[in-house]
Amino acid sequence: MITAWILHKGHLQPQRINTAEQLVPDAVWLDLEKPEPEEFRWIKEAYQQTLPGIEELNEIEASSRFFRDDAGLHVRVYFLHEIPERPSNVTVGFVLNNGRLFTLRDEALITFHLYQQKLETQREPAIDAFGIMLGLFEFKVDRVADLLEQLHIELEKLNARVFHIGERDFEDLLTLLAVTQDRNDKTRLSLMDKQRALSFLMRGGACPEEYLPLLHETLGDIRSLNEYSTFLFEKVQFLMDATTGRISIEQNKIIKIFSIAAVVFLPPTLIASIYGMNFHFMPEMSWPFGYPLAIILMVAAGIAPYWYFKRKGWL
Repeated sequence: MITAWILHKGHLQPQRINTAEQLVPDAVWLDLEKPEPEEFRWIKEAYQQTLPGIEELNEIEASSRFFRDDAGLHVRVYFLHEIPERPSNVTVGFVLNNGRLFTLRDEALITFHLYQQKLETQREPAIDAFGIMLGLFEFKVDRVADLLEQLHIELEKLNARVFHIGERDFEDLLTLLAVTQDRNDKTRLSLMDKQRALSFLMRGGACPEEYLPLLHETLGDIRSLNEYSTFLFEKVQFLMDATTGRISIEQNKIIKIFSIAAVVFLPPTLIASIYGMNFHFMPEMSWPFGYPLAIILMVAAGIAPYWYFKRKGWL
């Protein structure tokens, strides 16, 4: 699917492209979402522009993600696919050539949808192709800031559960903390990749002078969010350690109960075992008060260690 943003009377207007004839020279941004082979052919015929295939976007080497060639400036960046509980990073390809921006992606990303809504409704003069690309980066960084803030709110709720005296569902807590850590890690990866891309644009001299302040501001925001993400990472690790510690304490309590029970019942068991022997000559067998005495001995032998443990503060 191709959506073309066409400059009309000083403003950008979107148009869904269904045929090659709809690709006009005034298009400033062409967004290709899950493009078909014929759509690549339309782009090449209309603008003499060769675009990389979707499968080529996932190269991880810097030389394959940020470079310039005869087809223009190429930037390939991770955008966080904001699926609840299961976010993932999706590579988006940016190709900037002859004052025109081409974006390629294999997923319907909420960032693109919201940014396009913003472009359609804004009353300010239209920005150029580079401004659109940098605007997408800035918009996504703002979205990531909101996501990290939401993660922090969720961590505060988990923090209250970890240290709540009545909490017993520690398995659920560890699962939620692991999910939160995974979301934070993927968000951080998305930020770091954008930082690399913006640094490339700044070092390579690709950024027009009028956009340098915005580029520096966006890089500063990314650095701040990376520090915030590090804080969240450390907080999750602390809560995981605290949860594991509480699990150990609960297990120790159970073991302690069984250990004390074993010690308390050991002396009575010993007495009962002695008088349970079947020897012919046992003087106590003929005592009138032998049975009550044995019972008293067993009770006393059980109470004595319990009293001793209680006095020592072990119970």
